Amino acid sequence: MDSSRDNVIVRFTSFWWGLGTFLIFALLLAVIWLFVKKDPATLEDAAAKPRYEVKAKIDSAQAAAISPEALKAGVKKVSSQLVGSKPMAVEMPEQLVPGKPKTGASDGAPIDPAVMATGQASYLVCSACHGQNGEGGPIAPPLANSEWVTGPIENLIRIQLRGLVGPITVAGKEYNFPGGMVAQAYQTDEQIAAVLTYVRNSFGNKASAVSPDAVKALRGEVGKPQVTAAELVKP
Repeated sequence: MDSSRDNVIVRFTSFWWGLGTFLIFALLLAVIWLFVKKDPATLEDAAAKPRYEVKAKIDSAQAAAISPEALKAGVKKVSSQLVGSKPMAVEMPEQLVPGKPKTGASDGAPIDPAVMATGQASYLVCSACHGQNGEGGPIAPPLANSEWVTGPIENLIRIQLRGLVGPITVAGKEYNFPGGMVAQAYQTDEQIAAVLTYVRNSFGNKASAVSPDAVKALRGEVGKPQVTAAELVKP
């Protein structure tokens, strides 16, 4: 029998060597885990992923259609217009308010207040350019009493999915803003349908609701260059 087994110092040293080896091995595993681990995807991340992918495609298509020089010139012009603009005095038109009883649109079909509430929330983004009351501004035409808003539904859906560029005449006045409107296709079919329904039944407008199925049917428009007024159906 090996006499070293009864040696206290040998046993003590062997214990600490074994413990040290174990700790080093555990440390290496921890380092490897930190480098290879991935954050678990939440339901919110999973839902947002397709929207980010669509937005990336749209940004790429628009970057190919608009030169950096034209974009810089447009930003400069729009900035000067914003600095020199003044608040517009507008008359508050009667409109459908979310929470009220269902009100019929121009085609007699009822408009769901829940859809209007969703559309009103989404319109907060649109109001930055089109105005809180749809009165328009220095970088976007008015939506109030607009024949394009209450006209063919496919026009609004295409504008939402592709954006809009070039001159467009609204209520007898021509508008032509540098860079035009960017696409908003990152929204879901339900969100786009809701905001368009809200716009078509607010600011003095009254028209039929937009269904998510109508938006879905035109999803093939996504990624195409910004639409022009000439490509749209005349209201």
